[in-house]
Parts: sequence; structure tokens; C-alpha cells
Amino acid sequence: MIKVLFVCHGNICRSTMSSFVLQDMVNKRGLADLFKIDSRATSTEEIGNPPHRGTIQKMRKEGIPVLPHRATQITWKDYDDFDYIIGMDTWNMRNLNRMLKGDPEGKIYKFLSFAGSDRDIADPWYTGNFDVTYDDVVEGCEGFLKYLEEQGELK
Repeated sequence: MIKVLFVCHGNICRSTMSSFVLQDMVNKRGLADLFKIDSRATSTEEIGNPPHRGTIQKMRKEGIPVLPHRATQITWKDYDDFDYIIGMDTWNMRNLNRMLKGDPEGKIYKFLSFAGSDRDIADPWYTGNFDVTYDDVVEGCEGFLKYLEEQGELK
């Protein structure tokens, strides 16, 4: 099983969108049984809240199922439980490395690195632009699946 955890600041916009998009992609490819996909926050600001209405609206517009979700903060147990911990931006990466003891097992990745980019995924909480975030998330998910294929993790 490939265990993937997406992480952003509040766990209501980018990380939830990423988990919904990747889950939809693996479902459509018949690979759902190979994956455990979830999301978390680095902060406590949104704990217990559902996905942002802009994320929900964008997922519905794209025909991607919105799965049950309430924001939760990442813990050390998550580090043990997941193979890939994927941050959305430089700030998330700093927080993840601090919170997860410097990433001793090399599990933390910046999302768009899988697409060959060092760009951040802009936070639509601030930009209001869920379309741009969605495009970046799709690019990251496609790059991640290609990476897994190249690593021989998808058979």
C-alpha cells in the first residue's frame, strides 16, 4: 500500500483538494486498492472544520467527489503511518521539517517537485483563485503518479 498524506496550513483548501483529486485519479485508473490517501494541517486554526466552500465548489465543477473530511493537525504518528508527506509550499515544508524532527526517513516532499518544479501551490484562502490551485494540484498529482510508476511502485 502507498500511503500519501497531503499537508497545507489549515487542511481545508489545498491539502483536501489534493487528496480528493488524487483519490479520483487512482479510482479512475483502478488503483484505489493500492493507496491510502489523507490530508492534514500544520496549524491548529481550522481544526474540526470541513473543506472550504471554494474547494467544494471547484470539486463539484470538475465532477470530483468530495469525501467526508474535518481538518486535523499532523502528528508524529502520521510520520510513522505514511510513506509520502507532501507539503504545498515553502512555509509548509519548513513547518513539516520542524514538526517532524527534521524528516529522518526522507518522507517529506514539496508537491510540485514531482512535476519538476520548485513552485509553491498558492493558497486560495488568500488568493481566492481555486481554479489556479486546482490546475497546480492536477499537475502535482499527475507528476506524483508518474514518479511512482518510474520508481516501480505502481504495477
